[in-house]
Amino acid sequence: MTTLIRKAVFPVAGLGTRFLPATKAAPKEMLPVVDKPLIQYAVEEAYEAGIRDMVFVTGRSKRAIEDHFDTAYELESELEAAGKQALLHLVRSVIPEDMNCLFVRQPRSLGLGHAVLCAEPLVGNEPFAVLLADDLMVGEPGGPGVMAQMAAAFEKQGRSLLAVQEVPQEETRRYGIVKGEDAGGPLLRIEEIIEKPAPEVAPSRMGVAGRYVLTPRIFEEIRQQPRGVGGEIQLTDAIARLMRHEAVYAYAYSGKRYDCGSKEGFLQATVELALQHPQVGAHFRDWLKTLQV
Repeated sequence: MTTLIRKAVFPVAGLGTRFLPATKAAPKEMLPVVDKPLIQYAVEEAYEAGIRDMVFVTGRSKRAIEDHFDTAYELESELEAAGKQALLHLVRSVIPEDMNCLFVRQPRSLGLGHAVLCAEPLVGNEPFAVLLADDLMVGEPGGPGVMAQMAAAFEKQGRSLLAVQEVPQEETRRYGIVKGEDAGGPLLRIEEIIEKPAPEVAPSRMGVAGRYVLTPRIFEEIRQQPRGVGGEIQLTDAIARLMRHEAVYAYAYSGKRYDCGSKEGFLQATVELALQHPQVGAHFRDWLKTLQV
């Protein structure tokens, strides 16, 4: 599969405070949903979209992510010697031969916009994807993943795209909220975007989910962006600046998002993906039926 989007950025330098103490020594992106860590779901989604260069913006205490996407010679040797070919194939499939993993540090926690800017030396002057591993996103059964949908839309539109979904009015302060004009199909040409507005001033209920396709002009806008909500350099604010120079579109994706940055969303993803798992799904469903809930 070929795509105009060759590089994906994964901002993974956050502290994961909502999952303490589990994240005291382990990256939140390495928390497993059934049998894969959150970051692997996001990387597989990007790979399905035809992206082959994976750029991880890491921080201190994130070595486990680098190790996960590296070759584990000792483990592979032991599996091979034991004749465990299925497990050997599973371990090797984490890093396909045509996939490149690149790493850069975010030295200070200055927000999502700053994390994306840290990736500029590795992205260069070309469009790129941004995937937030906290948001575990799946396409419709049998259909393309969310990033594959967005990559295909970008090939036609050639402009920055933000994945959006309708959110409850009382939760607008948790999202970037967009308002715009219908541009046909799943597209909305954005006229206004606000980071985490209070429900009474939110321009709509369309919230930005954790998937973006951005043109390289965004780097210049981030560099000029002062700190915003929470004293951080917000990507949403930089996108608002980008809109002064070029059109930006919201993309109403087909599929489902699990907010795995929250305990409730993480548990929902675990249960629903476990039910779909080819090895444990049937037995897990039977066990759930025995619970008194």
